[in-house]
Amino acid sequence: MHSLSSIPVLPEAAQAPVGAEVFIGLTSRLKTLSPWLFYDAEGSKLFEAITELPEYYLTRTERGILAQHADEIIAAAAGKPSAQPLTMIELGAGTAAKTGLLLEAAVRRQEKVDYLAIDVSESPLIVAKERIEREIPGVAVTPRVADYTTGVADFPANGKRRMVVYIGSSIGNFEPTHAVKLLRDVRAHLSSGDRLLLGVDRVKERSVLLRAYDDAAEVTAAFNKNVLKRINRELGGNFNLRLFRHRARWNDEHARIEMHLESLIAQQVRIEALELDVRFARGETIHTENSYKFTAQAVESMLEQAGFGLTQCWTDEREWFGVYLAAAA
Repeated sequence: MHSLSSIPVLPEAAQAPVGAEVFIGLTSRLKTLSPWLFYDAEGSKLFEAITELPEYYLTRTERGILAQHADEIIAAAAGKPSAQPLTMIELGAGTAAKTGLLLEAAVRRQEKVDYLAIDVSESPLIVAKERIEREIPGVAVTPRVADYTTGVADFPANGKRRMVVYIGSSIGNFEPTHAVKLLRDVRAHLSSGDRLLLGVDRVKERSVLLRAYDDAAEVTAAFNKNVLKRINRELGGNFNLRLFRHRARWNDEHARIEMHLESLIAQQVRIEALELDVRFARGETIHTENSYKFTAQAVESMLEQAGFGLTQCWTDEREWFGVYLAAAA
């Protein structure tokens, strides 16, 4: 039996979201940091730069699918009667660069569109709202700063059919059971007949995948290391970024790309706000991100488990990427 006085009291910073994630992740036997920590203002800018890299086919390929099929997607989402308007809600909206293609198609169909953009970082939402409302008259943008991965707040309906947009293969960042849980949480906030538009990256040649996550210009490396800069800035860490290197690995058993930060030497790092000293052996890594790749069967199974029925799928000519429309059952 422990007395109350013997129970350790964590520093205040370890009870806040960022501090708690860092404390738990870096005191685990296998060190981890959640990928949502990437997306401070600098991380969000770095990710936007990644999407323009020649090796990073995901954004370019998905954008091509949306550019070719946006009108068809909106028509399929609206369903019958044809006059039924859509409200669009996007999870992890960022600057909504690709979503503009869907919003333009929706405006062509119904003139006015309500668009709720949700992201953990405020700065890209400000960019998205200003650009979309300037370039696409008829779209009213409501930004919401929130971490949708910890729970989804209510989505406005206003008597319209809702379509939740979750593109960019962001669902691939979650363990399969967590991915289903997230989509099930989304389903719980929708009505029967509402829609989910899900973009997922497909399993393909290993060399193509590795290049996409370890580019020649080392932008992805900077993006990965930025999480250490954030810890230094927000929690008083003393990580030396030159003593860690970015590593991308393909895990064939789990069909996923893994991102790690590998310690180049045996070292100890102090994180002042957490009153924490973290020891690293040479070659030890912090696992920062998974990016699962999917087969068509895996997507359909995931949707079904979450309470959605697959309606339609669009893909590119190489079938590298899929955009799936599903209905809330």
